[in-house]
Amino acid sequence: MRSLAGDVIKQAFSQQTDEKLHRRLYAAICSCILEGSLKPATRMPPSRDLAGELTLSRNTVLRVYEQLQAEGYISARTSSGTFVTDSVLDNLDLHPNKAPGAAPEESPRLSDRCLELLGHASASPRQWGAFIPGVPDVAHFPHRVLKKIQDRLARRLRPELLTYDAAGGVNELKEALADYLRTARGVRCSPEQILITEGIHQALDLVTRTLCNPGDNAWIEEPGYWGIKNILRINAVNFSAIPVDEQGMVPPESGEPAPKLIFVTPSHQYPLGSVMSLSRRRQLLFRARETQSWIIEDDYDSEFRFSGQPIPSLQGLEEETPVIYIGTFSKTLYPALRLGYVVLPKQLATPLKKVHNDLYRGGHLLIQAALAEFIREGYYAAHIRKMRQLYSRRRQMLVELINRQLGEHYLGSFSSNAGLHMILQLPAGSDDVLIAQQANAQGLLVRPLSRYYVDENKRSGLLLGFASIEEHEMAAAFTRLVGIIRVNAV
Repeated sequence: MRSLAGDVIKQAFSQQTDEKLHRRLYAAICSCILEGSLKPATRMPPSRDLAGELTLSRNTVLRVYEQLQAEGYISARTSSGTFVTDSVLDNLDLHPNKAPGAAPEESPRLSDRCLELLGHASASPRQWGAFIPGVPDVAHFPHRVLKKIQDRLARRLRPELLTYDAAGGVNELKEALADYLRTARGVRCSPEQILITEGIHQALDLVTRTLCNPGDNAWIEEPGYWGIKNILRINAVNFSAIPVDEQGMVPPESGEPAPKLIFVTPSHQYPLGSVMSLSRRRQLLFRARETQSWIIEDDYDSEFRFSGQPIPSLQGLEEETPVIYIGTFSKTLYPALRLGYVVLPKQLATPLKKVHNDLYRGGHLLIQAALAEFIREGYYAAHIRKMRQLYSRRRQMLVELINRQLGEHYLGSFSSNAGLHMILQLPAGSDDVLIAQQANAQGLLVRPLSRYYVDENKRSGLLLGFASIEEHEMAAAFTRLVGIIRVNAV
């Protein structure tokens, strides 16, 4: 070890009893900082040294450092290292009303589920700029148009738009969505099957709570979206990570516990970008019926396909499929709208709407009514067409930058010409977590591909979002990223 700080952490680590190594290390460092063993401005041990001393993987140490930095315990200084934050105790405001000499307060007693989720928390603290994945260009949304519609409705406001929602959303919006989904996505549904939610996360949480008991099993994609994993963790549902290839999820023939839920992104696999083939879709439907499972189809950004024909939904492939279809306006309009939707099989519609009403007390009814007219009057389809052209240009520019500055072998092998992000494939053995950390410190909001995996067999790469960065800013930002990659890539 290069510092006494390492010895202090090692001793505290040995006193922790949590079975999860990352939680043991997180608790050890927190206790050292809060008890004063690691004083403000103390330099933290390099992640590689600490990993070797504690016999941990470096990724485990980096993950803990990343969490501590996000919470304000430590801060990274470019080319200098990582330090305990100078005013960490003041910033955390640990004891605002505590008298001098009083006994130390106990740490909050969080549930095991909460601690498990905190150990895997992955939401970015910043949600705008180069190259944040999954965030659309909100500046091009026709806000004035939607506001005019909303103002018009407000002048003759119906009382039911100002009270509690007990119907799973405004009927006009469900009717407009049913028409749109049948035409644009091939979804088979009636307005009665649609439930309006506050985004995809609430929809995922709802179906998990209502269809799974603690200890049940689910299948997720490997790699797959971190949000699904954390929702399963907080609901105490076990999951098996099922590999994906260029045709999508590969359903296991045997050996895996029968799942209650199967989470897939068939139209544009997240994060790799592959499209599930027709034969694989039929195979997955057969397995779901065989195991009496529900497939959760997350159709998060299928509107943005830049070549070829649109990919129809899995839900509409056959009559009465065991599929719960989930969509969102966060990608097509803007994330702060907090509106998503679920198309439920007929036998699930009534019970899940009742549960949703009791748990979440849905609202935003005036904006739902305005959005219904926004769709009916053609503004929604026009906005999608406009943004599809814009994102296509930005994606092509990013591809050209990658080819010119790094080479075509850096382009992800599964990447389709669709969506709001693409994969930058790093050489085998490259530390994508470290590269992402250094890029984030310079304001480049990339995400490491390895963090989307559960098992140890991980690809090294970066998720690069191209939707929320203007073309004239992209080249300079990418050149800065290339500099970081060349210093660190194997």
